[in-house]
Amino acid sequence: MEKQPEVIRDKACMRAWSRRLRFEEGKEKRSLALVPTMGFLHEGHLSLIREARAYADLTVVSIYVNPGQFSPSEDLASYPSDLRGDLRKLSEVGGVDAVFCPGNLYDYGSSDGVVNEGVFAAPTVPAEEAKASSCLEDGGSGHESWIRVESLERGLCGKSRPVFFRGVATVVAKLFNIVEPDVAIFGKKDYQQWRLICRMVRDLDFAVKIIGSEIVREVDGLAMSSRNVRLLHGERDKALSIYKALSEAKSAGLNGQSTCQEIKDLVVQTVSKAGGKIDYAEQAGSAYRSG
Repeated sequence: MEKQPEVIRDKACMRAWSRRLRFEEGKEKRSLALVPTMGFLHEGHLSLIREARAYADLTVVSIYVNPGQFSPSEDLASYPSDLRGDLRKLSEVGGVDAVFCPGNLYDYGSSDGVVNEGVFAAPTVPAEEAKASSCLEDGGSGHESWIRVESLERGLCGKSRPVFFRGVATVVAKLFNIVEPDVAIFGKKDYQQWRLICRMVRDLDFAVKIIGSEIVREVDGLAMSSRNVRLLHGERDKALSIYKALSEAKSAGLNGQSTCQEIKDLVVQTVSKAGGKIDYAEQAGSAYRSG
């Protein structure tokens, strides 16, 4: 039977655990890998954990839904959650030494180690304010320090989610400072996020090696995501059109018979025909956007 991972909720306790296990007296220093997640784990997450074993002696999985990357108009309050199920899956997959699942990483007012387990609610604000603020700011926590990866956070997903990448960069930096890993594993499904984290680590001299892991898909080709559980049958068909469009674009590109614009048009047509809404289609540094 696999050992149960230690569950840690407090920031100071997590840092102390990391230092104690990595530098145990009489033993050589052990390396530590971090797998950051927002929970509601699926096979894609578990594949990251399996990969982490190849890079480090110890593995920590963080489970934290970060309010700093959600705008008030997004789905923070309804993001899927199943901590008990997540802990069961982590025990079954094995190789996880600790699970870091804090209640609020932005709680700076407690000095006794008690973590605020409250849920961040997304307040109602005017649409123009929602595009420029996060749930964290509107929640009034007093957090003011943000990490911006200025060029890479613009464009692609950043155009329609203006607070997302600064929230991601900031919380990942916080996790690195708390867990103090040698290696961190990120999925390439969120490709822009992975590239942004790589640049942040380089620019700020974090002593963390970033590993990008390939996309894990369902049998029908849909990229695994925690939010997939909320897709109804018709919505799943629309989501699948993205994979179909990318496959067709790859085939067209490999055959060398299409221009960049023709390939982008093919992607837009395939998704639109399935009833999907195009946010952007990007190839070789050029973007197509549609309402």
